[in-house]
Amino acid sequence: MADHSLSRRLFMAAAAAPAAPVVLASDRIVIFDPPPARVRIVAATASSVVGPARYTAAEIKQITSQGKDVQIILPANADELNKALPDADVVFGALNAEWLAKAKRLRWLQATEAGMERVLFPELIKSDVVVTNMARMFAPAISETAIAMLLSLTRGLNKFYYPQFQKRTWHAERNLVEVDGMTMGIVGMGGIGQATAMRAHYGFNMRILATDAKPITKPIFVDTLREPAWLMEMVPQVDILVSAAPATKETEAMFNENVFRAMKKTAYFINLSRGALVDENSLAQALKEGWIAGAGLDPARTEPLPSTHPFWDCPNLVITCHSSGFAPQRQIRLIGLLADNVRRYTSGLPLINVVDKQRGY
Repeated sequence: MADHSLSRRLFMAAAAAPAAPVVLASDRIVIFDPPPARVRIVAATASSVVGPARYTAAEIKQITSQGKDVQIILPANADELNKALPDADVVFGALNAEWLAKAKRLRWLQATEAGMERVLFPELIKSDVVVTNMARMFAPAISETAIAMLLSLTRGLNKFYYPQFQKRTWHAERNLVEVDGMTMGIVGMGGIGQATAMRAHYGFNMRILATDAKPITKPIFVDTLREPAWLMEMVPQVDILVSAAPATKETEAMFNENVFRAMKKTAYFINLSRGALVDENSLAQALKEGWIAGAGLDPARTEPLPSTHPFWDCPNLVITCHSSGFAPQRQIRLIGLLADNVRRYTSGLPLINVVDKQRGY
């Protein structure tokens, strides 16, 4: 297996010509040419405890019907996983270094989550194994959570009305805020960032500013899209600052004291990505001392959130339990992507959601 940087002409020629099995790649375009005659998929997890199968009979049929000789092995325990790995061409889920070493035939790892910080490890990064993820599959539900958090903060649901409900009291709080026409700044314009921007712009007439590390085309609903270095120039302009970037060495604690002090006192912070992107002590201080108006968090650095964590005592803070991506519809999208990528793999077509293992997303 080898990686090659391709021009369009070379890519088309290689796709048409018979050759030994290789991976042809240009940025995130990966195909297997010629396509495999058989596919053995093993469902795995990097956890020390191998759980029961996560796929229904109908879902397995949907996936295996995408090629002539496709089988899925669902190990019930670590012993069964160890026996299945040497014959695996594909793994759905995640591995650790020990299991990767046993998977001698492995060519492709389809992660079943979007974030890669818990999936990638040095041996996998150095290997020829192609990694794909679930980018954009969780975006609809997560972006809805972002809007729900924001409205809970601006319409006083968390600060005024939920406490009143508990006490069975009635007081018409009028210190509320409209979000229509506000400016939202989004860090990370992947699936979650774009879905949130689209809902904010078309649903609430918001002006969207954004940064992203990739040279992507600016969506029509985004006013300005710049490089990550523009962050500190963007922050003072926005009414809502949204974290939707992947967790990498470059994004570790990027939302820190400097960022929170640069925000408007009337602005809100929403984290949809990973807890590692946030300096939590600085955010707690920002909320307690009124540097910003409020915050909504789905992930945290430590989960479950410890009972001694300062977030529990923060005013105007909404926290969910890293559950924003859950909805029955997401399983339909996940299985659909798995099936489509198997179809592409067996047909010699480019895979969807190829991960840059060096960048970590």
